[in-house]
Amino acid sequence: MPTHFCRRLLLATLALSLSLCGPLASAQASKQLRIASLVPKNSLYHRQLIEIGEAWRAAQAAEGGSAKYLIFPDGSQGGEAEIARRMRIGQLQGGLLSVVGLREIEPSVAALQNLPLLFRSWEELDYVREKMRPAMEKKFLDKGFVVLAWGDAGWVRFFSKTAATRPEDFKKMKFFAWGAEAEQQDIMKSLGYTPVPLETADILPAIQTGMINVVPATPYFALASQVYTSAPNMLDINWAPIVGALVITKKAWDEMSPAVQRQVRASSDKVSVQMRAQARREVDEAVEAMQKRGLKVNKPSAAELKEWTELAEKLYPRIRGAMVPADTFDEVFTHVKAFRAGKP
Repeated sequence: MPTHFCRRLLLATLALSLSLCGPLASAQASKQLRIASLVPKNSLYHRQLIEIGEAWRAAQAAEGGSAKYLIFPDGSQGGEAEIARRMRIGQLQGGLLSVVGLREIEPSVAALQNLPLLFRSWEELDYVREKMRPAMEKKFLDKGFVVLAWGDAGWVRFFSKTAATRPEDFKKMKFFAWGAEAEQQDIMKSLGYTPVPLETADILPAIQTGMINVVPATPYFALASQVYTSAPNMLDINWAPIVGALVITKKAWDEMSPAVQRQVRASSDKVSVQMRAQARREVDEAVEAMQKRGLKVNKPSAAELKEWTELAEKLYPRIRGAMVPADTFDEVFTHVKAFRAGKP
């Protein structure tokens, strides 16, 4: 075979290889993360997601790759159950979710939020979460998700159209209930309460039209969504914490280099601390802001508070094994008992 023909064949083969590999190399260098949440645009939580995204983009750029980071706030990708579903099928790579969405992935996480009046302080919640965190994060990983940051959004209070301080008072009202939590709705009905299953985006029009009379919500959410303008009475009781986490798919995580993973993890750890600290301060700040605009804070008496405690104790046996796996339920109570035993 002539030498010049061999040379031409070699050059043609090389050109073909480059034309095929070029787009592939470009696709590998260009990464994309699509993160969804119900959090309001420009809120603390939205800004924290942006910070994590900037850290990821910078780390990708340092390795010569391009990166596209998209955040979908305000529930634009659907409710939390829908966000979890979209992550599973690859339409989204991550989500900042409360327990409502997280339990669609791993049910044991419900133990941190769905036990009313159990946690007496943020310190107690932090202690229990840190004790359970390694095993819980392993469960998420086994199901194809990586937990990047843990956060919380304040205590759930009851915002109602009319003043109410006793559990019996609320039996005359219609409650907002998460559409994805059928077990909770069944428990409420069995105790004489009326849940109305809705998504977060439906809350404000529902309270305005009278479809519901009560919204269990954090003060920050009540202020940001303007729910308090239609439900201007708040029961001053820390019913339960709203706990959440930022999770991404294991597939998206594994596509990051070790150096990028370290950068994202460091940024997430920092954001996690900031998010919790700020959210806890905003509980009192939001209440004060709403009071200036007409919110009435109703404090239960000692006798009424005892009625709420008795209600919570009635709920626990119904929650165990239904809303919270039995073994996780027992573990939480063990950690709470240990924390209280160690307090002076």
